[in-house]
Amino acid sequence: MGWIVDLFLIPGMDKRADRRYLDGPINYNLAWIFLTFLGVFGIHRFYQGKWFSGIIYLCTLGIFGIGVVYDWCTLNDQIDELHRERVAV
Repeated sequence: MGWIVDLFLIPGMDKRADRRYLDGPINYNLAWIFLTFLGVFGIHRFYQGKWFSGIIYLCTLGIFGIGVVYDWCTLNDQIDELHRERVAV
């Protein structure tokens, strides 16, 4: 029963997500792949242009894993914020 409900709800949720997150030079999917497989090395931070925190992640293995968990919860918002800053300039 839940799958049938989801069949009707998911297209609307997808449209809301597209409106919420601004497109820009940083690809959300690529950033997620970097975070998933290379997050403890800070590769996703380097990709976003956050060199200082990327070096910290590289030296501390993702600030001992806590930073990677934080990025898992906030990555889309971080990228969206960077895109909005570039549009404002």
